[in-house]
Amino acid sequence: MTKEAKLLWAKHKYLVLSKSQKIYLDIRQTLKSPNCTVLDVQSLIDQAVLLEESPSQVTNAYMHIWGYFKNKAERQEKEEFLTLLEKYRKTGYQRRKLLAFLKQLLAKYPNSYLQNSSIFEEE
Repeated sequence: MTKEAKLLWAKHKYLVLSKSQKIYLDIRQTLKSPNCTVLDVQSLIDQAVLLEESPSQVTNAYMHIWGYFKNKAERQEKEEFLTLLEKYRKTGYQRRKLLAFLKQLLAKYPNSYLQNSSIFEEE
């Protein structure tokens, strides 16, 4: 795996997870190959980005992101996140509102790894 492939994956990891857990796992497997190139990773990322939104995939990705905040967030922040997540999971609506809330948490509880994630550039 090249450094460029690793950096590309770090940037797009949660965006890919929000589209397809299968492609997410495929990329992880691809990165284990000594012959892995940045083009291999980019090709799989491109495939994921083209997929339709799936509330179950988005929920999974947002729960992973929530993991960075769950021990720092205040009780009302946790309640709001879980309420927004449940509404989205049931209806498929208000994903942007949920992502905006995660952005607010990221601003309040900075994390350099998440701040570089392309999932927050979606708007």
